[in-house]
Amino acid sequence: MKDEEENINPEEENTDNTENTNSEDNSIDDNQEDELSEEIIEVEAKHFEGEHFYDHDENPEDTITKVTGMYKDWFLDYASYVILERAVPAIEDGFKPVQRRIMHSLKELDDGRYNKVANVVGHTMQYHPHGDASIGDAMVQIGQRELLIDCQGNWGNILTGDSAAASRYIEARLSKFALEVLYSPKITDWGVSYDGRRAEPNNLPVKFPLLLASGAEGIAVGLSTKVLPHNFIELIDASIKILKGKPFTIYPDFQTAGIADVSNYNDGMRGGRVRVRAKISQLDKQTLVITQIPFSTNTSTLIDSILKANEKGKIKIKKIEDNTAAEVEILIHLFPGVSPDKSIDALYAFTACETSVAPLGCVIGDNKPMFIGVSEMLKISTDRTVQLLKSELEIQLEELKTKWHFSTLEKIFIREEMYIDFKLYSDRETLYEYLYKRFEPFKKSFVRDIVDEDLQKLTQIPMIRITRFDSDKADDFISKLEDEMKEVQHHLDNLIDFAIDYFAKLKEKYGKGRERQTELRSFDTIEATKVVLRNTKLYVNKEEGFFGTGLKKDEYVADCSDIDDVIVFLRDGRMMIAKVDDKKFVGKDIIHIAVFDKNDKRTIYNMMYRDGKNGSTFIKRFNVSGVTRDKFYDLTQEKPGSQVLYFSANPNGEAEVVTILLRQVGSIKKLKWDQDFSDIAIKGRASKGNTVSKYPIKKIELKEKGISTLRPRKIWFDETVHRLNVDGRGELLGEFKPNDRLLIANQSGKIKTIIPELTTHFDEDMIVMEKWNPKKPISAIYYDGEKDRYFVKRFLIENENKEEIFITEHDKSQLEIISTDWLPMAEVVYAKVKGVQKDNQIVNLDEFITVKGIKALGNQLTTDKIKQINMLEPLPYEEVLDEPEIPTSEENESKDIQDFNIELDDDGQITLSLE
Repeated sequence: MKDEEENINPEEENTDNTENTNSEDNSIDDNQEDELSEEIIEVEAKHFEGEHFYDHDENPEDTITKVTGMYKDWFLDYASYVILERAVPAIEDGFKPVQRRIMHSLKELDDGRYNKVANVVGHTMQYHPHGDASIGDAMVQIGQRELLIDCQGNWGNILTGDSAAASRYIEARLSKFALEVLYSPKITDWGVSYDGRRAEPNNLPVKFPLLLASGAEGIAVGLSTKVLPHNFIELIDASIKILKGKPFTIYPDFQTAGIADVSNYNDGMRGGRVRVRAKISQLDKQTLVITQIPFSTNTSTLIDSILKANEKGKIKIKKIEDNTAAEVEILIHLFPGVSPDKSIDALYAFTACETSVAPLGCVIGDNKPMFIGVSEMLKISTDRTVQLLKSELEIQLEELKTKWHFSTLEKIFIREEMYIDFKLYSDRETLYEYLYKRFEPFKKSFVRDIVDEDLQKLTQIPMIRITRFDSDKADDFISKLEDEMKEVQHHLDNLIDFAIDYFAKLKEKYGKGRERQTELRSFDTIEATKVVLRNTKLYVNKEEGFFGTGLKKDEYVADCSDIDDVIVFLRDGRMMIAKVDDKKFVGKDIIHIAVFDKNDKRTIYNMMYRDGKNGSTFIKRFNVSGVTRDKFYDLTQEKPGSQVLYFSANPNGEAEVVTILLRQVGSIKKLKWDQDFSDIAIKGRASKGNTVSKYPIKKIELKEKGISTLRPRKIWFDETVHRLNVDGRGELLGEFKPNDRLLIANQSGKIKTIIPELTTHFDEDMIVMEKWNPKKPISAIYYDGEKDRYFVKRFLIENENKEEIFITEHDKSQLEIISTDWLPMAEVVYAKVKGVQKDNQIVNLDEFITVKGIKALGNQLTTDKIKQINMLEPLPYEEVLDEPEIPTSEENESKDIQDFNIELDDDGQITLSLE
């Protein structure tokens, strides 16, 4: 404890704001401190004897009293008590003291019927030195875990956060699992209760990793603990692996279900972190539904966090409905036009729909805190279970030996009629001597020596039992005892196998319905700036050089949020990125301003600038990423008088063609020509660029808007996080131009095409995801519930912006096979009917049916009973490719190209105007 206290003491803080003018005079050496302590102890003694705490001659305000004596010693005692006896569970049985006393009281009161919780609380107070409130709360927490206590009545709801009814209204009894796993009085380590009146267990002989199954949380003095709950079945499987010497891994599992990312779990030790999320799905275009919530939250706190985020403008929702009862159901209604996918990400980013839990594996072992991981906890628990099983087997073997010993004695005693001569012996000593002599010939057959207690039991056998003694039954009974002894001895000799069988029986008996509830999945990091609701408007005064959300009389730029960044370009060739503000000055003559995305590498800036007052003109293309806020970056060569002559921002890398007109200077022959930006390579923002002309430019005109010069974007699908990405993680879906779409089909028979946005969420029953070819037919075999037949259909997507269902909408209708191959092949396996087995049929779906509408019923596959349908390798097909299409911007509405007409007057001044 001393070492632990040294490790956990916080750094001392100097809270005295007064200036210490003479530190040497204020210091106290060790000897002076001891003397002062003795004086203070004497003063304390006087005080407790009724005398005044300070001398009457002294001013009480000038008296300095040093806290010492019992205060100094008792705080350490108090800290030790809180750590060992209240807040931190024991590694041996996984219980805190109050929990252990509750379970002991339930066992003492157990008669198979329910007991009022108030009665259990009152009974527990015989052992627990604290009030009934702490006992009642602890009992409710145990009951809500649905493992050790069989509850009756309103025990509260962990999903909604509703509290339990008063203890006088609810009842409890031990569960069958608790009766089997928790108790074994003969091997229990017993101690004395706080008042010395009763015996209570120091630790219960728990033969199961209960601490990891239930979890634990507590705050003591200077330390805390947070052991997350784990899955019942997985703990048993891991214990068996430990006994078999195999590697294992265990992860948390929560009653509230949800989704968890345990990639940084760190074995449940300090420094680890588990991210947990609610399970959110799209009910329809304007409704989201939450069906599972994160650990450590409830529906009330979750809804409160959503409402607060809505009030702050982080998300935009119409209303919330809480339909939670036995299962969670929170409906979130969205306004028309609000993206459901973006709203889901915003819920994770700004509300309690995603939380982070920091585990801390601290337990009590050998009367001191231990900081260990969950793997070590499970190993200790498993080893202890083996030792407890061994102790129970040894006690059972000794009891069987005792029974066998006395049964054999009894049989010989009655068969040899040793009781007949009892009347010849008047005292116990001579009688026992006689019996010892009579048993001497049989001495070698006993498992232990005969003692006086054995003879005393023999002399107390009733005569009616002797007269009705059946030697054959006695032999059978002894034989059964011998078989049981052999079996127990075999278990002891093969203790590990016995322990494995014990765990396997627990799993078989109690594992049903305790499957994993929390889905384990790696999460992608949601960037708040991409999902935040842009609920305010950004304005700019280009001439004066101000931008902000408060300049409502000036030029509108775009919708934004209070956490967005803004990128600004000035006519003098400088650039800055700054946070959205109410009003901010960046510099006069702003030529371009927009909301900035630091990860956007597809936005390309096309620029021409004059180097210095009378210098050459240069052309460059660049993108912007990785800059420091509120810092100016020069896009020219930093010469005085440099000016931007032409500028455009292109969200998809477009490269326009401009016409350049020179001023008539000297004998210049070529005064006009076209410049194609696609001839210019995209480089860094600090690049010098290519020379356009060394002569003064009179005017630059936009001749032709350009197409994207960027390569089609490769997109991957990461099955682990169920998200699209451009980072090369997962399966490559293809190279996508701005107008390309993804084809998505679900097991429920729904199909749609979507723009491949990285924020898109996908349903769990998705079975097809690929780059959509509008000319490729989709083939499907489905079972029609109304007609009780299988049908085949081939169709094309008719409305690319609408999700449609391509099987019949009967409750029993279901999709069997879907294929996007040009020439799909299927095998039909028929069921045996009345002993007759029909040969399998190979079906060419392209020949079986022509392409029809998506709502068509299709052609009936067969009238025979089908066992199964298998998809075969498709026939080879060579696709005829069309002429390549000219790619367009992915989002035309977000295109922000600004074209300028620039003229130089006779004084060399530049006039800049939008075309």
